[in-house]
Amino acid sequence: MILEVGFAVLAYLAGSIPTAVWYAKLFHGIDIREHGSGNAGATNSLRILGKKAGITVLVIDMIKGFLPVFLASLYIDEIHIRFLIGIAAVVGHILPVFSGFRGGKGIATSLGVILAIYPLGALISVIVFAITVGISRYVSLGSLLASLAFFIILIVRFPENLFLILVGLGLFLLLVFMHRENVKRLINGNENKFASKKP
Repeated sequence: MILEVGFAVLAYLAGSIPTAVWYAKLFHGIDIREHGSGNAGATNSLRILGKKAGITVLVIDMIKGFLPVFLASLYIDEIHIRFLIGIAAVVGHILPVFSGFRGGKGIATSLGVILAIYPLGALISVIVFAITVGISRYVSLGSLLASLAFFIILIVRFPENLFLILVGLGLFLLLVFMHRENVKRLINGNENKFASKKP
């Protein structure tokens, strides 16, 4: 139990690294949370600061989720425990201790966690995301459908592991909650479509 809790704490601290906030402050002298959607994540960084910023934030935020789970897998066999450790990283990204508990929505970090848990599931989720955004131009819709796809994948791939499925449901509901304003805008037809304002 001490080992698992230790990994969860480390995962939360890793997730708390505010990549978008620090990048924007270091290279552009701004607080990314005061611009665009106000979200400290890869999509807002892409829209406001350009492709280099967006890709950098995306990759580092994914690593924040992947690395703690990968390291935990070297010592912990139970997949649902590793998944819970990964969710601690996602919570860290959403509520980062290093930047006043104002973070992002957790999608990139969740993808890193999923990649460490079940790579094929991560690939399928990315495909769902890409197709959805390609057709609709809504990043929020793509993110939600990708997270839903992974939850369904868990049910199909691990039907005997109820705990794992419940953890997957918890992650999906957390991401839906973080996108609640996006959901309202999608329903009302005034959600922002994907566009990068800078090269």
